[in-house]
Amino acid sequence: MSNESLAVQKLWNYCNVLRDDGVSYGDYVEQLTYLLFLKMDDEQTKPPFNRISKIPKNLNWESLLKKDGDELETHYRHILESLGKEKGMIGVIFRKAQNKIQDPAKLKRLVMLIEGEETWMGMGIDVKGAIYEGLLQKNAEDIKSGAGQYFTPRALIKAIVEVIKPKPGETICDPACGTGGFLLASHTYIENNSKMDVDQKKFLKEGTFRGWDIVDSVVRLCTMNLYLHGIGGEESPITTDDALASDPGDRFDIVLTNPPFGKKSSITIVNGEGKIEKESLTYQRNDFWATTSNKQLNFLQHVKTLLKINGRAAIVVPDNVLFEGGAGETVRKRLLQQCDVHTLLRLPTGIFYAQGVKANVLFFDKRAASEKPWTEKLWIYDLRTNIHFTLKTNTLRYEDLEDFIKCYNPENRHERKETERFKCFTYEEIMKRDKTNLDIFWLKDESLGDSENLPDPKILALEIAEDLESALDEFKRIYEELEE
Repeated sequence: MSNESLAVQKLWNYCNVLRDDGVSYGDYVEQLTYLLFLKMDDEQTKPPFNRISKIPKNLNWESLLKKDGDELETHYRHILESLGKEKGMIGVIFRKAQNKIQDPAKLKRLVMLIEGEETWMGMGIDVKGAIYEGLLQKNAEDIKSGAGQYFTPRALIKAIVEVIKPKPGETICDPACGTGGFLLASHTYIENNSKMDVDQKKFLKEGTFRGWDIVDSVVRLCTMNLYLHGIGGEESPITTDDALASDPGDRFDIVLTNPPFGKKSSITIVNGEGKIEKESLTYQRNDFWATTSNKQLNFLQHVKTLLKINGRAAIVVPDNVLFEGGAGETVRKRLLQQCDVHTLLRLPTGIFYAQGVKANVLFFDKRAASEKPWTEKLWIYDLRTNIHFTLKTNTLRYEDLEDFIKCYNPENRHERKETERFKCFTYEEIMKRDKTNLDIFWLKDESLGDSENLPDPKILALEIAEDLESALDEFKRIYEELEE
């Protein structure tokens, strides 16, 4: 087991001790991120990083190490409260922070566990990496709820960034940024593939990235990640807000995003009789082609708005965005007409924490107004048929996406060649399909015709469960629309 894995395992095991003391997984993860951030901020002030910390010395990691017993617990509370009042990114990170580990002995043990590792900055994991995602997965299992919105497989993020090819000077946005996976991968790509002058380096640090997320704790983690990677100026580039509520007015060269899963947007209200009701949430926006409570269709329209003319986008969308009628058909037709929708990657099942999800990555470029439709050909890569992944025993790797990258041909996507898994469909062919359905597949499912090729029983059982969950979600959606 690697040093990284051992460190993660120690923290996981200690989480079980704290759970017996009444500290939930969620609270533990939150406290862990505060303490790890203080430790890594301390590490980055030393060689080989030698960065200047924005945390006052009397509130830093070293100040915490000097305390013990009740004095430690009191000082830790003081650190959280004081840093929450700081300006800029530090204030965002510690806003509303509270200590949930009331036992000073257990707090001291956690501090020493973190201090006991030689270095966290050099581990190759950021704040939300193996530790955060693993614990959040445990939390999701513990409360029997999905946490799909937090996780986009890192291999998939890397492949998407590689074909989008961000360059110095371009602005990059994620309107559902989560813990910052797309932003960090883009930063790494630009650093590793570009020779930049002083101005370009400054812009990469302070002017390249913007993100939104609706969850306070997630915005905190994303801001931590950016800060520890040397990204951000005086103000945080990440905003806590419902990105769909309005057009921010800013336009970007690149938008990369995996919006949260969920069929509908709704708000909870209490009526005059004191009863709790749910009301579908729609967004009345002049820049949207269709008014709908379908969250994914709204995000797709929002991404179109955020792009500059000739801007590039990659957005993860569930299958219902490809075939749903009504508003879905309207959005697809307008998108095909006003943008160059050039590539669709059909993703395999078993790669997201939210079960039953069948998703795709839609790539398109925004174009100037024109009477003639901008989409000429849609290329579809099928990474789903006869391909099986799981979250634990057979995870999606970057190598599994290398053929897609090759077929995409990012150096010149106008010179592509069809393969068994990569097919081209013209605009005319698509428009003839019922409801402009983009849910297109052509490969034969081997398990349907040959019992000898059946996948492992566990995979079969998982796929059946996923299909049933998808069908149930679809029935719920139909029922809700009939109710309206």
